[in-house]
Amino acid sequence: MAATPRVATTVSARGAQPILRVRTWALADYWMLTKPRVNLLIVVATGAGFYLGWPTYAHAFPVMRLVHTVLGTLLLASGAATLNQVLERRFDAQMRRTARRPLAAGRLHPAAALRFGVVLTLGGAVYLAAAVNTLASVLGIFTAASYLGVYTPLKRKTPLCTLLGAFSGAMPPLIGWAGASGRLGAEAWTLYAILFAWQFPHFMAIAWMYREDYQRAGYLVLPAGAGRERFVVWQSLLPAVALIPLSLTPTFLGAAGRAYLVGAFVLSAGFVWFAAQLAVRRSNASARRLLLASISYLPALLVLLVIGKTAPAIEASPRGLGVHERAPILGRVADTAAPALSRAPYASSFEHLEPGMLDASWSP
Repeated sequence: MAATPRVATTVSARGAQPILRVRTWALADYWMLTKPRVNLLIVVATGAGFYLGWPTYAHAFPVMRLVHTVLGTLLLASGAATLNQVLERRFDAQMRRTARRPLAAGRLHPAAALRFGVVLTLGGAVYLAAAVNTLASVLGIFTAASYLGVYTPLKRKTPLCTLLGAFSGAMPPLIGWAGASGRLGAEAWTLYAILFAWQFPHFMAIAWMYREDYQRAGYLVLPAGAGRERFVVWQSLLPAVALIPLSLTPTFLGAAGRAYLVGAFVLSAGFVWFAAQLAVRRSNASARRLLLASISYLPALLVLLVIGKTAPAIEASPRGLGVHERAPILGRVADTAAPALSRAPYASSFEHLEPGMLDASWSP
């Protein structure tokens, strides 16, 4: 008699294993729908935009507002990525690089993914409006709407989809900037222009590497015929060259110092070299090198800009606050952010986190 419960328990445990495994797979598939590798770069761009848009004369860096801004943007981006896969699931199934996606492979039902995407998108928009400000929410809504309503359908109609899609693709730093300051200035639009131009060589590298896949699925991201190579050359090389003056503009606006100027020039010149290699050789190997360069260039440039950010150094006086020089402010942010984190009830959970790495195979 005593053995019966043990047998039942064993059978129940064995029966639970497939259920647990199925649930784990389902969670992993929902996670894949959000395109986490793409979101990593979106988080970096949004966070950099917030930091750079933060008014440096404030008394304390708003750590929790930064968290709210990044989280709301992440929810919106995840929802848009999910809905994009709902719309393109039949075409994804025809491409080798996307055939294993959850919807293309038939592991998730489209209706379930649709609900998931709508909840994430609406939740992100509402979250930004409630926890950050209206401007950040409006920019986020515009980004998701234009990505799904303009770029996604145009991929099957015209090679100009890259141009039109770049308008929404460059929005993350604007959302971050708006979250920090509630407005958009010249420096914010400079960041936008940098991301706008960066997308062309980045996507041309992907489009060239997977040109047969795109053609098989009926995507017109590249023109047909002899004009295809010329299209890739110009859309890779010219925007990369334009990134040199664009990346140097923050220094001329007084938002970064000389160290950033030198670093930005070196990074941008290197990026042009990789774009030129694709223009000359037009091989998959040169396209892959350009892709790897692109996913290294943008985070590196943003990190340089964050480190090199300059602002009026403020000192107290009997008459109030006075500006006497320009100085790097990263140290001041660390001094103000650390006490804010230490007062949070969950601060101890950050002690065991390790920095992540941008996956070298990242592509949208």
